[in-house]
Amino acid sequence: MRTPVLAEKWPALAGLSAVFLFEMLDNSILNVALPTIGRELAASTTTLQWITGAYSVVFGGLMLAFGALSDRIGRRKIMLTGLVLLGVASQATMVVTAAWQLIAVRALMGVAAAMTTPGSLALAFRLFDEDVLRVRATTLISTVGLIGLAVGPTAGGLALTVAPWQALLLVNVPVAALAFLGIRTGIPADDPADLHREPIDVAGAVLGTATIVLALLAPTFFVEAGTSSALPWGAAAAALVAGACFVVREKAARHPLLDLALVARPLVSSGLALKAAAGLATAGLSYLVTLHLQFGLGWAPAEAALGMLPQVVVLIAGGAVISPLITRVGLTKAAWLSAAAVVCGLAVYTVFGGLGYAWIAVALALVAAGMRVVGVVAGTNVMRGLPANRTTIGAALVDTAGEVTTGIGIASSGTILALAFPGALTAALHSADFLTATTYAGLALTVLSAALVGFGILRSRNA
Repeated sequence: MRTPVLAEKWPALAGLSAVFLFEMLDNSILNVALPTIGRELAASTTTLQWITGAYSVVFGGLMLAFGALSDRIGRRKIMLTGLVLLGVASQATMVVTAAWQLIAVRALMGVAAAMTTPGSLALAFRLFDEDVLRVRATTLISTVGLIGLAVGPTAGGLALTVAPWQALLLVNVPVAALAFLGIRTGIPADDPADLHREPIDVAGAVLGTATIVLALLAPTFFVEAGTSSALPWGAAAAALVAGACFVVREKAARHPLLDLALVARPLVSSGLALKAAAGLATAGLSYLVTLHLQFGLGWAPAEAALGMLPQVVVLIAGGAVISPLITRVGLTKAAWLSAAAVVCGLAVYTVFGGLGYAWIAVALALVAAGMRVVGVVAGTNVMRGLPANRTTIGAALVDTAGEVTTGIGIASSGTILALAFPGALTAALHSADFLTATTYAGLALTVLSAALVGFGILRSRNA
């Protein structure tokens, strides 16, 4: 009875699925092309880090602001505008001749993602009245996105054998067109009566974005300027000051961008912490492994792409175990088990990754298995912990946590590698020092992820 109902909404579901597809695809597809981009654009390790990290930094920094703007102007309108921006930015890749230009293109793509993502879950919920159908629709949309995250490195590596690296970003053009047509035809325009009329907290949006950007710039400055320079210490201090000012502003604002009392709720803070741990682990490990296979083991890009298959298989097939696992052990224990798998996967890579590919494959599978489950459970817990009329900001919080920690995962891993190889990363080929550097980077990811998971478990026990 319900399947035909879903089928009747196929244009909207196809459009929303395409939005999540490009979001996840853009997070992963360039990783395997980094050595090629580095050679063609003469990019240093730090520059390569920002070619991938610029997207996540801008995306995470602007998501809450665009979420608030969407509630006032219209989710559908903002989303369609963002899709047009995505198509234009992706086509600009064809004229890129320098690394800074590619970073700028990636930043524009981050703006487009911030415009499209916050309203996606709200629009999906608006399609149906029954919770069962809403869950099924959301599961379908998120599954398509995870497939994009999983196949991104593999598809990118195989594409590099027959096409230039620019083709990896041009794929966004047909995806954005599909999303635009599906949402334009399948979702009605927002009802003005349902839009918020409160003023936007511009100061809060600026402070929140500044906090995120400065926190991710500081590690790069430490590498480029050194610990004896005032620049990195100033950036780190500015990030702390901006964060403190953001908290003060949100507590005092009459119409805050983010109600901190909602974030402090046990289920909300627990879900956000677990989502953050999964984002950190997945992005950081993918970044390290794609470089490890090529520079540490000497694999070609296509071989490195195939080496990511354990992650692909688990992410795609893992969806079948989510519902049975939650039914058997409950949401809370499912969150704990999946989060523990993420930490264990990082630990396996850190301790045994230098011994050969078999251990790398085990680490990829463990992190992917944990991420596949915790992504659903964490989001569900956040929604459960919020009032019914605040679930839109909850969706934006979940995505922001994932995107910010994706940037942190790439930034921390890239910074450690840059400390070991301050020049071109190509000097690391078959170097024992490179394997040592990946071990230290893996250890940093493991410690950070374990801290987030521990906090998330403690908060969920207090719920």
